[in-house]
Amino acid sequence: MRPGLPSFRIPPEASRSSLAVALAASTSLLLAACAKETDSPKEAEVAPRIVAVVPLTPTPEEAGSPWQGVEEVVVTGSGAASVLSSSLSFVAFDAAELDGLDVSDLAGYSRPPGRSAFMARAPALVDSNTERYDAIEETGFQRTVDTPLSTFSIDVDTASYSNVRRFLESGMRPPTGAVRVEEMINYFRYEAPEPESDAPFATELEIFEAPWAPSHRLVRIALTGRTIPQHDVPPRNLVFLVDVSGSMQGADRLGLVKRGLASLVETLRPIDRVALVVYAGSSGVVLPPTPGSDRGTILDALGRLEAGGSTQGAAGIELAYRLAREHFDPRAINRVLLATDGDFNVGVTSQSELVRQIEKERESGIFLTVLGVGRGNLNDAGMEAIADKGNGQYAYLDSPAEARRVLVEQAGSTLVTIAKDVKIQVEFNPARVGAYRLIGYENRRLADRDFNDDTKDAGEIGAGHRVTALYEVVPAGLETGDEVDPLRYQQRGRLTSAADSAEWLTLKVRYKAPDEDESRLIVDRLLGTETELAQTSDDTRFATAVALFGLLLQGSELVGEGSFEMVEGLASGALGREARDGGSVQGERGERTEFLELVALARKTTS
Repeated sequence: MRPGLPSFRIPPEASRSSLAVALAASTSLLLAACAKETDSPKEAEVAPRIVAVVPLTPTPEEAGSPWQGVEEVVVTGSGAASVLSSSLSFVAFDAAELDGLDVSDLAGYSRPPGRSAFMARAPALVDSNTERYDAIEETGFQRTVDTPLSTFSIDVDTASYSNVRRFLESGMRPPTGAVRVEEMINYFRYEAPEPESDAPFATELEIFEAPWAPSHRLVRIALTGRTIPQHDVPPRNLVFLVDVSGSMQGADRLGLVKRGLASLVETLRPIDRVALVVYAGSSGVVLPPTPGSDRGTILDALGRLEAGGSTQGAAGIELAYRLAREHFDPRAINRVLLATDGDFNVGVTSQSELVRQIEKERESGIFLTVLGVGRGNLNDAGMEAIADKGNGQYAYLDSPAEARRVLVEQAGSTLVTIAKDVKIQVEFNPARVGAYRLIGYENRRLADRDFNDDTKDAGEIGAGHRVTALYEVVPAGLETGDEVDPLRYQQRGRLTSAADSAEWLTLKVRYKAPDEDESRLIVDRLLGTETELAQTSDDTRFATAVALFGLLLQGSELVGEGSFEMVEGLASGALGREARDGGSVQGERGERTEFLELVALARKTTS
């Protein structure tokens, strides 16, 4: 290191392209910072300027350290302290430049062996407002006579609920785009009987009074996936794809990912295999496919992961899938587990390009799990899109408990797919249902013709998954408030004889076996009279409470008499097993009790 000159240090695994990006970014930051800090022409003349990139020869003391083989970017001029605002992963300052600074306040700094400099990890930008969410546009009621069919893809993602929890526990109301009602409902576990037929899941239908609109009714559609005993779970061929870019620094990011994946490793069997791929400015294989019995080797590889560099996610995704394809086992669960904050900023960075890449990769028969972490720069929209298009599920890890819940307690449903491309189509009987609306699933709607098109992608169900969808329906004869004038050129068509029956609707479900390309069909019908809300099951009332909670957080205009107090009343009387077991269930975390605590926090943020 040249005496008296500040420098940036770039990890040896960084590619030349990422180095160029880092140099350009750091130069802009330095120039802007120094120009802002001084109005003096004399000081402006010595603004930082990159003059050399010098490969460093490691000293004997550096053997095996993070400093071994790094490159030195020499910068002339004063103002070294201004680089503290840089997002580079590793920054080094010459000791002479730091004279007069109180380095005791610079947490994370260390002096590399044999060098007269300080090294620091750039602070994570946890307070910046750069999180990305897709807009949610609430759909109103559809008149049954005009639009008798409703078609959508099922969704078993759970990321929205844990992300909403993170906001509320921080004293903030979540952005509207972060609140996906269907993910909040499906976060919770519901009791349901095992399928009796050979189908991978059972269907259940129920109609009851809507608490926020007493003249309306709610229809609950539930799919219950078949559970698989642990001894029957196929071998698992897993590729961990971990983002180790600079934005992943911190215990709530890479630290949380490492902890969660380590918990999963502890459950592996000798027949399972795990590989580890990382990506930042470049990507690479840290651990080739390794038997689950060799836990020490796998855990050691996870323990060595450190964050640093920019994020070239596309290259890592391509490498992970290639590795999974090379070791593909048709008898096994072949899956990539992508852990990231979604902050892609090098290479293929547009969401549409990444989605197209994932769509191409899903044809290989390899399924995907996306694990989101972090705050401040979370790309929720990008990760949800990748999971939706990659035959996968998306979960957000806001705590070690959530990581264990997803990767250990629910490993069967998150890793073992029992049905893919699952679509639902509901035909409403206009003699009984005047209008309806699907609650949630805004970005899962399909064209009616897509239901019978086996080339159209849809959601996946894992072993033991419970999928719930709610419709709010207006009984025939009641006004919905948005009627249009009578048509001049056509009138309501004649009804069939089936319309005179007790049927409210017909449910059709299409799905494919995980290794098949041709769909199968399940048909069910809802008939009879509606049930009073108080007579419904705990699961039904609790799911209704969660749906109302999500609608309130979204600021829905269609909640009628609904309120947070109504949510609390519904949920507190529907704790089920938790009420019987004193607020918790063995092996679980008292999730319904925790939900009531979040409702109380939401009331404070909106008061």
